[in-house]
Amino acid sequence: MRKKTVRRLAQWVVFAAFAAAATRAQAQGGMRFEVSFPVSAHAEPVTGRVFLLVAKKNDPEPRLQGNTAMFAVDAQELGPEGPAGDYWVQAVLNIYTRFPRADGHTIWAHMDQWEGQDFSRSPGNLFSEPEKVHFGAGGRSVKLSLSKAIPPIAVPADTEWVKHIKLESKLLSAFWGHPIYIGATILLPKGYEAHPDERYPVIYLQGHFSLQAPFGFTTEPDKPGTKSWAEKREEARAAHLNMEEPPEGTSYDGSLMDVESGYEFQQAWTSDDFPRMIAVTFQHPTPYFDDSYGINSANAGPYGDALLTELIPYIEEHYRVIREPSARVLTGGSTGGWGSLALQVYHPEFFGGAWIFYPDPVDFHRYYGGVNLYEDENAFTVGPADDWAPRERIAFRTVEGQVAITVRELAQMQLVLGTQDAGLEWQNYTPVRADGYPVTPWDLHTGKIDRAAVAAMREQGYDIHDYLSGNWARIGPQLVGKLHFICGDADMAYLNLAMYRLQDFLENSKDPYYAGSIEFGRPLKNHGWQPTTNAELVRTMAKYIAESRTKQSAAGGQGR
Repeated sequence: MRKKTVRRLAQWVVFAAFAAAATRAQAQGGMRFEVSFPVSAHAEPVTGRVFLLVAKKNDPEPRLQGNTAMFAVDAQELGPEGPAGDYWVQAVLNIYTRFPRADGHTIWAHMDQWEGQDFSRSPGNLFSEPEKVHFGAGGRSVKLSLSKAIPPIAVPADTEWVKHIKLESKLLSAFWGHPIYIGATILLPKGYEAHPDERYPVIYLQGHFSLQAPFGFTTEPDKPGTKSWAEKREEARAAHLNMEEPPEGTSYDGSLMDVESGYEFQQAWTSDDFPRMIAVTFQHPTPYFDDSYGINSANAGPYGDALLTELIPYIEEHYRVIREPSARVLTGGSTGGWGSLALQVYHPEFFGGAWIFYPDPVDFHRYYGGVNLYEDENAFTVGPADDWAPRERIAFRTVEGQVAITVRELAQMQLVLGTQDAGLEWQNYTPVRADGYPVTPWDLHTGKIDRAAVAAMREQGYDIHDYLSGNWARIGPQLVGKLHFICGDADMAYLNLAMYRLQDFLENSKDPYYAGSIEFGRPLKNHGWQPTTNAELVRTMAKYIAESRTKQSAAGGQGR
C-alpha cells in the first residue's frame, strides 16, 4: 500500500520533467504527428484528450513505461523537444464521458473503468501501434492510427480469503447523472467459515485505487532468492554500522522503509496466534482522480456519505463484523493517510481509531512544497513578488535534499494531463468553477494563489488542523486516544512540515488532551517510511481494539 505511493510519486517526478519540455516545445516547429482512428476501433465520434508518448525503447510499449516524454493535444499541436536520435512514439486517446450533474453543470471527464484513472490502461481507450521515428534536423509528418482498444480489467477472482465488492452508489449516480461505482476488497480471518457465529473487528484501509488484497496479502510464494524482511533488516543495519551506502528500500540509519512482502504477511495473517480481524480496502475512484479522499465535496459529490451510508452498511450486512465504533479502525498512507484522518475527525462517533501514515497536507500553512496558502502570493517561487532573483519552490525532493521537481513543473504536468480536469487530488476539496470544472489552489500558468478558493476550502473544513482547533471542545472528547501518526522527517513532498504544526496543537491540547501518538522517523526518513511490518501494525490495532472494548464494556457499553 505505502510502497505503491512512493512509486507513484517517483513516476510523477519523471513525468513532470518531460511535461515541462512539452510546454516549452509548443511554439517550436519540427515534427508533425497526425492521429486518427478507424471505424473498426471505435464506431462513434469521441470526446477526449490525445496523448503522444515518446520513449527511447519499445519494451514494454511506451504507454506502459514510467519514463516517457509526454505531449498532449487539446486544441493545438505540440512539437517535440529533445536531442536528435531514434525514438519510439505512440498515441493514446483518453475517452471522456458526458456528465449532466445535479448541480446544474454538464462536464466532460474520463469515466473510471475500475483501473484507477490511469489513461494508459483504461478499458476502451484507444492507442496506436508503437512506431520508430527519427528526430533530427527538418520536419516530417508522422501519421498514427488509434487502431487498438484497451481490453477490460480482469478483476481478481474471489478466494477463500479474499472477496470483492462493486456496487452502484445511488447517491453518487444521482449527483453525476451517470452510474458511479464504489467497492471494496475484503480479507477474511482464519476460521471465518468454520465459526459462523463469530463476529470480528474491521480495519478499513484507504489509499490510491488498487484491487490488491489488503496489506498485499497473497498466497503466491515469493520468488526464489527473495530476501525476507528480517534478512533485509539485518543488511540495512550492517550497512549503517559500516557507514556504507544504504541498500535500496532502507534509510540512512539502517531502518527499513519497505514492509514485509505480501506472502510474508499472509503467513502471519493465517497463523494460529494472529488476531482475528477483517481487513477492507476501499475503492472509490472519481471522474477526476483515482480516489475521493472519502469526503463530500462540491466537485466530486457525496463520496463520504456514499462510504458511510452505502458501502460500509453493505459490508456490515453481508459480513460478520462487530457493529460498534470501537471495533472500526482506519489506516492509510499519503492520500490514504489524509483520507483516514478525515474520516476519523469528521465522524469521531463512528470510528474507533486511526493509524495515519505520512498524510497529505493537514495544515494549509504548509501545503505541498511548503506553500503557505494563507500568506504566500505565489506557489511557484519563494520570497516576495518583487524579489530580484525569485527562487523556484521545490515540490518533491530526494532524501538527501536535492531537487526532484519544482511546483512550477508539477503545474506543467497537470496542464499536459488536461486543461479542464487538471486538479488531480485537489478536486476533492476545491470549489467549482463557473464552467463546472474544479478550481485549483493556484493558477497553473502563473502560480498566483487563489485566495477565494483557499477560503472556501478552509470553510469546508479541509484544513484539518484548522478544523480540529476550531472544533476541539465539541469533537475532542470523542477523539481521545484515537489519533496515531507516523511520518518521516525527510518526506519527499515536505508533508512533515504540516505534521509539525499539527503536532504542536495536539500535544498542547487541553480539555481534553488528545492522548494519541505521533512518531517522526529520524534521520532522513522519506515518504513511505513505516517503523513496523504490517503484521505488527495489525497486532497493535487488535490490542488497542480489545482494550477499547473492555473500557466501553466497563462503562456500560456503546451504541452502534
